[in-house]
Amino acid sequence: MTATKEAAPISDAKAAERRLGWLLCAPAAIVMLAVAGWPILLSIITSFQRSDLRFPDDKGFVGFANYATVLTSEHWWTAFGVTMLIMVVSVAVELVLGMGLAVVMHRTLVAKGLLRTTVLIPYGIVTVVAAYGWQYAWTPDTGWLAGLLPEGSAPLTERWPALLIIIGAEIWKTTPFMALLLLAGLSVVPDELHRAASMDGAGRWQRFVKVTLPLMKPAILVALLFRMLDAFRIYDNIYVLTNGAQDTASVSITTYHNLVSGLNLGIGSTMSVLIFVTVAIIAFIFVKGLGTSTPEGGR
Repeated sequence: MTATKEAAPISDAKAAERRLGWLLCAPAAIVMLAVAGWPILLSIITSFQRSDLRFPDDKGFVGFANYATVLTSEHWWTAFGVTMLIMVVSVAVELVLGMGLAVVMHRTLVAKGLLRTTVLIPYGIVTVVAAYGWQYAWTPDTGWLAGLLPEGSAPLTERWPALLIIIGAEIWKTTPFMALLLLAGLSVVPDELHRAASMDGAGRWQRFVKVTLPLMKPAILVALLFRMLDAFRIYDNIYVLTNGAQDTASVSITTYHNLVSGLNLGIGSTMSVLIFVTVAIIAFIFVKGLGTSTPEGGR
């Protein structure tokens, strides 16, 4: 038999403070549930129904039939693979580039504000506008990047070149965001530890690996969590650059085509629920599995 640890009783003042906290948070929580909770609940309900606006009279409960249709669809798994590829590659490259930019911005002694502003410019541009810029750049005959390719090349009409361009556009747009998050983590690393490690004979790389990275673990995990969730929902860049042609559609683009273009609310809602579940699983792994929620969680 194992002994259970009893919770320490709290004082009346502490209990009153806790009740006040709940009361103050209640209005915001109710609004959040109304705004975010109802669409999620409606999507779940619709995912169990046959609901196609092209056939409004043919509507009814179908159980898990929509889930079986989606999960056995080759198009869905192709889109899921494309989404995972874009998420993993873009976030990995952004982590390396963002760390480099964060170190440069942290160590720069002159024009630090100007450097940070310049680095953040891509992130300040609206994603759709940036995507159209990349589209024009890779358009044959008129794009400045397309002009670097052999005559007759049209990279956006071929699958792998198009995917590389999409990943490149994603990296260019959001690396500054990753750098900003990592810079915040880098600024809390005490210089005293670096000086102590230096006195012990540790070189720059050893100090970075043995001192900086362990102390930055919470910031790195939070940056990875934010970017992975954002990258998994990628929509704008693909919609503008290829609109999902040549098997470059993500799960969000595929859902849009079924839900809005195809008017199939049942299948589209099912895909939306699957995206929601996948995002929730990624968040759960980071928050519970890797201890992203608190700095102490990483111990």
